[in-house]
Amino acid sequence: MLLVQLVDLYSLIVLVAVILSWLQLPYNNPIVQLVGFLTEPLLAPIRSVLPSVGGLDFSPMVLLIALQMLKRIVAGAFA
Repeated sequence: MLLVQLVDLYSLIVLVAVILSWLQLPYNNPIVQLVGFLTEPLLAPIRSVLPSVGGLDFSPMVLLIALQMLKRIVAGAFA
């Protein structure tokens, strides 16, 4: 199903964003800009509600859990 594949693809993009944050590439890098453009609209609202703990940003983990829940709901609806 296409929607499940899109959720999987977006989950992969979120994981890439996490890895790029570890690499600390400059923001003017085209890959960093593209991944940020794709992920920040969903990560920013989560960050505004979820405080960072010890300097760690848990918003990608929350987003990935939400995406997996969405995937299960969508997959279950069409099973």
